[in-house]
Amino acid sequence: MTGEYLYEKWRSIPFPGTEELAANLFADLKKRYSEKGRYYHNLDHLAAMFRLFDEYKAHLQNPDIVALAIFFHDVVYKATRKDNEEASAIFAEKKLSEAGFSAEKTALVRDFILATKNHLLPENTHPDIAFLLDFDLATLGAPREVFEAYSQQIRREYAIYPDVLYRPGRRKALEHFLQRPFIFHTPVFREKLEQRARENIRREIGSLNA
Repeated sequence: MTGEYLYEKWRSIPFPGTEELAANLFADLKKRYSEKGRYYHNLDHLAAMFRLFDEYKAHLQNPDIVALAIFFHDVVYKATRKDNEEASAIFAEKKLSEAGFSAEKTALVRDFILATKNHLLPENTHPDIAFLLDFDLATLGAPREVFEAYSQQIRREYAIYPDVLYRPGRRKALEHFLQRPFIFHTPVFREKLEQRARENIRREIGSLNA
């Protein structure tokens, strides 16, 4: 079960607060990621990221920070908002501070989350952010049927917008990735997923132009 798998990941993070506090915070996260209208940015997305986290954990310098960033990076998500990442970072700082995490750790989690807004590496960035961003973008390089299911889920999340508004916005977001020298930030993800991600994106752009 996805919930059980994620709770196992949650409890593997050293938690300064009480077990009750940890359990209550996870319950809050689970509720938020299960909100109506979350067809992609939900618990399944977190689980997919954690499967990659498990696979590449040995490459991470501070896996606990990456794990916390995964849990909180989309905790606030509404298609009509432009500040989801900023709001998620603020929420994470507040909740982690209340739970007893140090100011240094909460600031790191905040920085990691903010990097997911544009999926670009800030200057003098923590090396683990590159892996977090690649975990988050891995769906772009998924097999065709998985990518197409993801595209349909994103469209459902933006159902409030008619095609005349959605298509140009989605096209612009996808073209942003194609214009970059690389979509992925780590050599291992570039080798594994870069080519297929570009093929998937070009194909979707073609369908948006049809």
